[in-house]
Amino acid sequence: MATAVEKWVEKQAELLQPQNIYWCDGSEGEARRIIEIGSQEEKIGEKNIFLELNQTLWPKAYLHRSHPTDVARTEQLTYVCHSDREATGPNNNWMPPDEAKKLMTKLSRGAMRGRTMYVLPYMMGHPDSPYAKACVQITDVSYVAVSMRIMTRLGKKILEKIGSSENFVKGIHTVGDFNPNRRYIMHFPEEDLVWSVGSGYGGNALLGKKCFSLRIASWLGRKYGWLAEHMMIIGVEDIHGQVTYIAGAFPSACGKTNFAMLESALPEYRVWTVGDDIAWLNIGPDGRLYAINPEFGFFGVAPGTSMKTNPNMMRTIRNSNYYPTIFTNVALDLDTMSPWWEGLEGPIPPQMVDWQGRPWKPGQGTPAAHPNSRFTVSVYNCPTLSKEYDNPLGVPISAIMFGGRRTRLIPLITEAFSWEHGVFMGARTGSETTAAAAGQVGVLRRDPMAMLPFCGYNMGDYFRHWINLGKLMTHPPRIYSINAFRRNERGEFLWPGFGENIRIIKWIIERVNGRAGAQETALGLIPGENDLDLRGLNLPPENRAELFRIEPAEWKQELQDIKKFLDKFGHHIPYEIWQEYERLKKDLGY
Repeated sequence: MATAVEKWVEKQAELLQPQNIYWCDGSEGEARRIIEIGSQEEKIGEKNIFLELNQTLWPKAYLHRSHPTDVARTEQLTYVCHSDREATGPNNNWMPPDEAKKLMTKLSRGAMRGRTMYVLPYMMGHPDSPYAKACVQITDVSYVAVSMRIMTRLGKKILEKIGSSENFVKGIHTVGDFNPNRRYIMHFPEEDLVWSVGSGYGGNALLGKKCFSLRIASWLGRKYGWLAEHMMIIGVEDIHGQVTYIAGAFPSACGKTNFAMLESALPEYRVWTVGDDIAWLNIGPDGRLYAINPEFGFFGVAPGTSMKTNPNMMRTIRNSNYYPTIFTNVALDLDTMSPWWEGLEGPIPPQMVDWQGRPWKPGQGTPAAHPNSRFTVSVYNCPTLSKEYDNPLGVPISAIMFGGRRTRLIPLITEAFSWEHGVFMGARTGSETTAAAAGQVGVLRRDPMAMLPFCGYNMGDYFRHWINLGKLMTHPPRIYSINAFRRNERGEFLWPGFGENIRIIKWIIERVNGRAGAQETALGLIPGENDLDLRGLNLPPENRAELFRIEPAEWKQELQDIKKFLDKFGHHIPYEIWQEYERLKKDLGY
């Protein structure tokens, strides 16, 4: 008798009409065969989508090229389809579920003709974790099939775990004809279903990632009493061997991965990586907040990654513990068959093609690597991987950081007065946009908890959920605002960042353990004159002063913008948020 999974796959095959159906087992041999098939049979234009890189310099690594119009999340074509529009909220695009399914059925009918349907059974989270979720995705793209092996725990054992149950998350993906006008990503939270057509880009096609692990999972978290967050997770070990676990939310390309793999500038501290992008947070039996990383790999931004900015990530992508590593939309050094992107050390290679395979020379006015070019690599390649990564119960979180990219206004670090105040700090967070999302770069937008593109329901209700969970914890984590991107009048960064960010983390750890002082301000608690460890750091006194300067006159417009943003959610905004807003307004003199 057919299982629920088999029946579902058969039903989708009737609609999509693939030439073949292949059930993936998750083995390395299988991944090698799929890449070989992709290299030989799948093309965009006249170019193969896979190209083997120099296996001596970049072991087990491949170059992948996507369609030129398919290079970032398409947030404008991403929908969350609750039956109740109010539940979706103004933070999401909405379409009635029946209407959305009609549209997607039309776009999907026969879309896999002449292609192979890959069936991908996978788990988000350790299979033994009570917090893990079993999923099945179908796709017609070799890149997606292989990338899901890197990013998730994929294999036939997951089918055994699902068994005859109907309790699994469903994902339907087909690229169709790559037409941007026929590109949609539909989420049906009430059915645990994601349906994506027209895009092969990671965030739109690797459905276990943002689509399920954030948009659908955030809804499940509200329903069952946990949080799915756009957060890195680190363990920071001090000289005594004590490890403090911290989670941090930063919008894409704002330093989250750099924090996750930070190479400490202070020798008495070491950072261990639990996750760089997504955290599922549950209240444990002891009333503390515990985090797991549901992912199995890293999907990082290549430009700007170097031995200076993130040496541990460079070591990760050069490691050969796990097959394969994939670079997407980077440039190619033809002499060495090596990936290249802006920000790498050393001279620019003389013979190079850009991310679309076109000859490229410096000074021609276009970047060689796409600004949102990516690498996909297993966590098991990471030299700083925490020994607690595979702990099914997760790690206890002592502090949460909310950060973003602000050139002015926001101090380097601020501690919240309370859990409610911390939720407000997260709710008002703004960041200047990057190339990770389609649209204009450098525009300030509110991005609460770095979740604006990923919260699968009304964000006002999301804030309420945060506040409610705080009341259920015996020891809620302390909450901090971080801004390492503040600049002076000449446009220069005031803070060196990278490995020096350990000094920010040290103050957090000392605060959590009652060993550091603080100074009260209108925004929260900041380090006193001697509380931030600046030993060995040549930081001009004027930079330190500017990093923490709070000028009430500059906050008038910011307060108006915060109110305008919160007003969008009407009565869904909890009273506690408005209470904290009014307190901030009063303390700033307005």
